[in-house]
Amino acid sequence: MQKKVEINERDFFKAPFTREEINALLRKQPASEMFSFRSPSFKSLGLDRAKLKDKELIDLMLKEPRLIRRPIVKIGPNVYFGADIKTLAEIIKS
Repeated sequence: MQKKVEINERDFFKAPFTREEINALLRKQPASEMFSFRSPSFKSLGLDRAKLKDKELIDLMLKEPRLIRRPIVKIGPNVYFGADIKTLAEIIKS
């Protein structure tokens, strides 16, 4: 039996997230789960990762969408940040 998968794509460079949307995606997880520390945009800021609080990480993501880990995949109530195709395939199978 095949599962039906609905895909809703969003270019958040053209339609940026709001603070409320980011908080809803995080669902009480730390903002670091959604933040791309490997991004060249983050590295160019020269900030100390260990000193950044959730509010500061969210402020940075709102200002610079390149700092958001991609892709963001929401399946039912679960949200996955930066999952690769293999991981997503396994999630969809289960």
